[in-house]
Amino acid sequence: MVVDSRPSARATDRVPFETAEALPAPCLRRFVARYGAYRAQAADLGASHGFPSRYVTLMIGLGSPFQVAGAGSFTSFVAGLRERAVLVESSGTIAGIHLFLDPLATRAILGCPASALAHEVISLADVVGTRTDAELNERLHEAHTWEECFAVVDDVLQRRLLQSAPPREVGFAWGRIAAGHGRGRVESLAAAIGWSRRHLTECFRHEVGITPKTLARIVRFEHACSLLRYGPRDLAGVAVMAGYHDQAHMTHEWQALAGCTPRAWIARELPFLQDYEFIPLDPDAGG
Repeated sequence: MVVDSRPSARATDRVPFETAEALPAPCLRRFVARYGAYRAQAADLGASHGFPSRYVTLMIGLGSPFQVAGAGSFTSFVAGLRERAVLVESSGTIAGIHLFLDPLATRAILGCPASALAHEVISLADVVGTRTDAELNERLHEAHTWEECFAVVDDVLQRRLLQSAPPREVGFAWGRIAAGHGRGRVESLAAAIGWSRRHLTECFRHEVGITPKTLARIVRFEHACSLLRYGPRDLAGVAVMAGYHDQAHMTHEWQALAGCTPRAWIARELPFLQDYEFIPLDPDAGG
């Protein structure tokens, strides 16, 4: 297991972070993209936002509870795919492990399709059961390093794995949308599969809880976020590279998905985000 662990002071000088990230065990990498871990050494971090993502979020809390707007208070939770940002608040010591789950693999990991989680935030115990939730809590609190924590998560997930796979056509559509950073038309994708657009949309939503068009919007948004993170913050140029018609189109989409403009996101959100929260860029940084 390769673990990248380092201090980070991006959030604020007053509230430094300790972060770590790792890939899961090889047998889990079809189901879980990566692990990210964090621990704040100071108290109140204020409000943050959970932005739309191509991944189902599994958050294992090791500190103060999270207050999720419109959903409640959680120490550990699962958040399904959504197309709107959600306000998250906490206070005191904040620590935990963030798992980025492939929505096509939630049946195998969690025992339910991603559509059952879409637009929802649910207590982890209600999804995986109180026994698994308690085991994770106990063993993670006994661990002394992030590497030990990641090994615990590997062990628990491997023992939960079920033989389950999504419809092949849905997996194909998901892969094409992700690889193209949200470019392309749903009609063309449906034609490549041999389905009508309507049938593809219905089957896709039945499995993951959102439509192909919504996934494309989210994937394009994530790609733009990464371009702004790792490249020049030229909004007009990023809009073109990310596949928007122009900067105005990107701003409109960000207001819908993130609840703010790209400039506001750069000023208020970007300093608080960790590297593991971004989708890696292609080598050409524009594709």
